[in-house]
Amino acid sequence: MGLKRRNFLKTLGAVGSTLTVGKSFGATSKKEEDIEFYGILYDSTLCMGCQSCEFACAEHYGLPNPEDMPEQGVVRKPNESRRLTINAFNTSKGEQYMRMACNHCNSPACASACLTKAMIKTDEGPVIWREEKCMGCRSCIISCPFDMPKFEYDSPNPKIQKCRMCFELLKEGKKPVCIENCPADALLFGKRRDLLEIARARIYADPENYNHEIYGEHDVGGTGVLYLASVPFEELGFRKDLGKVSYPELNKTFLYSVPAVLILWPAFLLGLRNSRVKENETKPIKE
Repeated sequence: MGLKRRNFLKTLGAVGSTLTVGKSFGATSKKEEDIEFYGILYDSTLCMGCQSCEFACAEHYGLPNPEDMPEQGVVRKPNESRRLTINAFNTSKGEQYMRMACNHCNSPACASACLTKAMIKTDEGPVIWREEKCMGCRSCIISCPFDMPKFEYDSPNPKIQKCRMCFELLKEGKKPVCIENCPADALLFGKRRDLLEIARARIYADPENYNHEIYGEHDVGGTGVLYLASVPFEELGFRKDLGKVSYPELNKTFLYSVPAVLILWPAFLLGLRNSRVKENETKPIKE
């Protein structure tokens, strides 16, 4: 069914005005550096691989028991049935453990891509998904550089599953269940700035035991979950090709630099074609 020309031009005008809002696109009311996000520091050198955090998370959110999904011999990643995993890696310093879950980016691509604001970065720091606002487009899944949001394809009422840093507990003044149930203190919870200072102090105090990097300090614009390890993070399954600039910032730069006509012209031609098709359909047939 063709578009009516008047409605098409209205839509075209709305898109054009969106592309000409300039620096207000993607802007927030507060400067990122002025916001005190909560976060998590995971120290791989202290982790015993007990998976207590996994079990606590699964129990709290009614997810399958990790023992029922062992997947021996492969890297177990978060999926629609689990929000957190602990994996063992053979590294240059022997067997090491590493945590995998949503990193709660400072400027999350998933939230930026969500048209209905179902996925948002809260003022407290956690990135959460809100079911009542979701239209099921799954843009958050496609946009995440860490491949963390997962869709329940086999469910009649599918949801997006990912770590939410136990946001409901934070609102009650409590800590995430993974932190509360870590017997080795490999997980710390607090303000992101404080966690960065703690991480730097640990590296400074024991330089031989730590790889001199805090993963998440600057990666993809910074993340709410920070990592310490004794070996380079590539040995622990981390990607190092994601850059230091947040993905929303890269998208914003693209929209500012590309002339609006290059973006609107294909849509204009498509609308014009549909309008002409509609006109031809309504013309009387000449005998």
